Amino acid sequence: MTSSPDTAHTNRLAQATSPYLLQHQHNPVDWWQWGPEALAEAKRSNRPILLSIGYAACHWCHVMAHESFEDEATARVMNDLFVNIKVDREERPDIDQIYMNALHLLGEQGGWPLTMFLTPNAEPVWGGTYFPNVAKFGRPAFTDILREVSRMFHEEPAKIEQNRVALLARLADKARPEGKVVIGLKELDSAAKQLGNAFDTVHGGLRGAPKFPQPAMLEMLWRAGLRSGDARFFETVEHTLERMCEGGIYDHLGGGFSRYSVDDKWLVPHFEKMLYDNAQLLELLALAYRHGGNKLFATRARETVDWLKRETTTPEGAFAASLDADSEGEEGKFYVWSKNEIIELIGPEAGGFFMRHYDVSDEGNFEGHNILNRSNAPARSEADEARLKALRDILLDARSARIRPGLDDKALADWNGLMIAALVNAGIALDEPSWLDMAKRAFDFIAAKMTKDNRLGHSWRAGKLLFPGLASDFTAMIRAALALFEATGERAYLDRAIAWQDAFDAHYADKDSGGYYWSADDAGDLLLRPHATTDDATPNPNAVAAANLVRLAVLAGGDKWRDQADRLFDGILAIAGRNLFGHVALLNALDLRLRGAEIVATGPDAERFAQAALRLPFLERVVLRAGKAGDLPASHPAQSKLQAVSGSAAFVCVGERCSLPVGNPDEIAEAVKSMRAV
Repeated sequence: MTSSPDTAHTNRLAQATSPYLLQHQHNPVDWWQWGPEALAEAKRSNRPILLSIGYAACHWCHVMAHESFEDEATARVMNDLFVNIKVDREERPDIDQIYMNALHLLGEQGGWPLTMFLTPNAEPVWGGTYFPNVAKFGRPAFTDILREVSRMFHEEPAKIEQNRVALLARLADKARPEGKVVIGLKELDSAAKQLGNAFDTVHGGLRGAPKFPQPAMLEMLWRAGLRSGDARFFETVEHTLERMCEGGIYDHLGGGFSRYSVDDKWLVPHFEKMLYDNAQLLELLALAYRHGGNKLFATRARETVDWLKRETTTPEGAFAASLDADSEGEEGKFYVWSKNEIIELIGPEAGGFFMRHYDVSDEGNFEGHNILNRSNAPARSEADEARLKALRDILLDARSARIRPGLDDKALADWNGLMIAALVNAGIALDEPSWLDMAKRAFDFIAAKMTKDNRLGHSWRAGKLLFPGLASDFTAMIRAALALFEATGERAYLDRAIAWQDAFDAHYADKDSGGYYWSADDAGDLLLRPHATTDDATPNPNAVAAANLVRLAVLAGGDKWRDQADRLFDGILAIAGRNLFGHVALLNALDLRLRGAEIVATGPDAERFAQAALRLPFLERVVLRAGKAGDLPASHPAQSKLQAVSGSAAFVCVGERCSLPVGNPDEIAEAVKSMRAV
């Protein structure tokens, strides 16, 4: 607690559960958490709100915190002129969505830290991202900005009001979906070709720097390859994955991928590791391995799961949100090496061998240090790989003694849902049944500890649940439940998915568009209910919901799920038509709707048929077990054929058509192919 000459100030973040907020509990800033009390204080004191949004693994959030929020003089200005609210965007992506959208409408580039200035009614006025503590490079000092915004608020309220009204009007316009557009397979193929042309033929990924993994875009290209059989789509994805797997964005000692690369070669990462990136990449690696047999992809998938088990699994079995980029106040210090460090550990001869394969030199490849990578490594034999593995283990053991980056150990329902589904899908593809056990344990924790009356919370840490959850929590966990049901046939997973979907529809549905709001109808601490439809680093909840509804139509039966999916597509595609590449995940869901294979395994040997069906790419198949006709809802399209078949068989349905019974599990893949060719 600090005080200015006339006002006492209190930092209230010590009561937070978010590791990110707790990082700021000792700032001299009079921080509030987002909530009715903070908003009431702004109105009572007639001060504007300074809203600062970041997350624990954000490097520049740390920089601004050190420069400004830990500085007594800057804090005094903030405390005197503003009600200061700090938000963890991983705990409250709904708040972040509102004000990041507002920043974009102001013509400013988005990113984190997000710094927004609001009226006491929480209405956005102006903002930016990182502001320096002192004026430099033509940018004003943070304190100069603080004083000018406060002056305008008190001395020129008309300008503030004009800006506020215009902003809110434009936000409202964006939230209202317009008429219909028609997007079918032809349009999906055209969009995929356009996207593929934007990829870097040398280094993979979208051309230029920085490079982000963009899993949804890679999935879009993969789906185009599955649709068309054009090998160029697969080659583009595989090339990108290979460059990432060999580049510095991948942790060659401990496993797992960093958030992104600052260069165009995947060499220099921002060293934070996010759960959601690794979940999405795990699925892609498994798909690519099953398609082309490249052992590199299977190896990286297994190493990534090893990292997940070793470093980010909570005692309860859930998965932690992220690992920080910084340790000892320096970005990447935990991960980089000097040549001498390596020689001291493994000797000059082994060190020379290792360094040739991992781009280690005296001068280094990153600010005088070495980021281990194999982007330009010489060819390796199996014996070389075995030797390198043993040497990596020595370095990993030595690295474990270093001061570790911070672990943001809160469990987020949505990111856990992504990883649970990834473990299921990749575990099937790579014959790793223990991954399903990991997925089940995490799922059981969230179902038991993060669910109240069939409604999900968003964040759990230290025994405290942030409730209610967000649309992303419901859609990701419903997807996880359906993946587990397909993999195991255990009815409890389907029942849980349906219960969550019912609660999701009751509290998040937008009846006008057929889509969903980010926040619940009883989440009363927001200026408005965000209704974004574009993807972020994770797929938009509307897109995930659409794919879930398509799967529920098969697994739970009944036309209502498919009709609901189609209403969602009709409502959101009107927006997607104006910005296709901001809605890639929705286009991927549409591909599932238009050409997903519904495979029903029946009879006493149904499990063997189901296991054969599960070997098909999970992107484009839905697998249902039905030992007898009575196990299926009466409305299921395969019902009549099941009743007419004795013994065991599988039916394949594509669109609204089902195949003749397939009597041999080995013929299911060919039956799917022929159905799509009709």
